[in-house]
Amino acid sequence: MCLGIPGQIIEISDINHKLAIVNIAGVKRQINIACIVNEQHPPEKCIGDWVLVHVGFAMNRINEQEAAETLKLLEELATAQAQITN
Repeated sequence: MCLGIPGQIIEISDINHKLAIVNIAGVKRQINIACIVNEQHPPEKCIGDWVLVHVGFAMNRINEQEAAETLKLLEELATAQAQITN
């Protein structure tokens, strides 16, 4: 199953290799942002962007409301899974 998880870009860690630090529900990790940058939206303008992260890559920018709704659904799924296994 493929799953993109919302995260917010908080830092550009390597502008030449298009790497950024993203905060995913309090966990910070380095991701590649090559798929979401272009001449109109270069890496340095990505700080604060919400993105869908999949296997270490930002696959798409999303708005903050979409991110909040998706994170809420993922928390509900985790709670339901915990109830099933207990």
